[in-house]
Amino acid sequence: MQRLALFLGISVVTALLCAETARTGGAQSYDTKAALGEALFFDVNLSKNRSQACATCHNPDYGFVDPRPTEAGLAVSIGDDGISLGDRNTPTASYAKYAPYFHKVEDGVYRGGQFLDGREPDLTGQAGGPPLNPGEMGMPDKASVVARLRENTNYVSAFKKLFGDDVFVDDDTAYKAMQISLAAFETTPFFSPFDSKYDRSLRGEVKLTDEEELGRVLFFSQQFTNCNQCHQLQTSQISKEETFSNYEYHNIGIPVNLEVRAANGLGSDFVDPGLLDNPLVSEPSELGKFKVPTLRNVAVTGPYMHNGVFKDLRTTVVFYNKYNSKAASAQTNPETGEPWAPPEVDGTLSLKELEHGPALDAQRIDALVAFMKTLTDRRYEHLLKE
Repeated sequence: MQRLALFLGISVVTALLCAETARTGGAQSYDTKAALGEALFFDVNLSKNRSQACATCHNPDYGFVDPRPTEAGLAVSIGDDGISLGDRNTPTASYAKYAPYFHKVEDGVYRGGQFLDGREPDLTGQAGGPPLNPGEMGMPDKASVVARLRENTNYVSAFKKLFGDDVFVDDDTAYKAMQISLAAFETTPFFSPFDSKYDRSLRGEVKLTDEEELGRVLFFSQQFTNCNQCHQLQTSQISKEETFSNYEYHNIGIPVNLEVRAANGLGSDFVDPGLLDNPLVSEPSELGKFKVPTLRNVAVTGPYMHNGVFKDLRTTVVFYNKYNSKAASAQTNPETGEPWAPPEVDGTLSLKELEHGPALDAQRIDALVAFMKTLTDRRYEHLLKE
């Protein structure tokens, strides 16, 4: 069992659940779609080589990201074939249900959706992608996935009970039922507990330290930082369901992750089109834009940015500060000691948001990092680094 846990990059407890699910489908019956979705989420049988589940790349022991090291470190995930490497960092599934349906707002800005490019409008759509992605779970088609589902008598009973006796009449219907079940599980409090130190402080259960409070004030400030330009959803600073993302799309000038491109074979000249990978988007002005991520659990879900190019959370704040500071320290990547590499995509930068606010000194940068650490769900606080 320790060997299975090591391979999947999960705890022994989670590995036991994966193994039991692979053998029998977990519990003998599933009374709700969310309960069925939970079993499916941990089922390695839904991948081509029966080695990868949703939970493999969205590990609930590690903030719903992938803790398995690859040739490119933790920046990208390896597929079920044990060879394929992605080009984008696996986003956390924490609080994913709060992303609105993908749409274009009145001012022409795109918002919402799932994946970093919003190519699936909602959680149900997102759930259908990884099993059929050749670089992820690698199943050839929906029929093959449904055949795996039908191997499990507990699944067959549950699907018929929850979706009707004719759910397996055609593969599209059964596959959609699987998607709905997975999405139902992802909407449960297991993914969105709102029990971080920040949440507990709003309820008066704990008090933030002076440094954390300074970071909070700076974060929500309209004058001293640009954080809440993109990382605030609710209008009130004390909202109990703040996910720290407005789910818009921006190009912030992230450089190429050369380590990833060398490992996955795409090469340094490849350009990730970002939002233009979304079939509903065609404007050249959207090239290189990615969805603003939630900051929930951000301190334990590195590396950072859409391609995992930065390893440390503090580096990300220093990176943003380069747009507002002429200081030599602000123009140097602290992880390399070299000047910041140029953007992968230039010409579509969100300069209005990036250049808002004054330069930050070291004390304020540290305070912002301290505040973001308070956004860690209680069950992940042991993963925090001092």
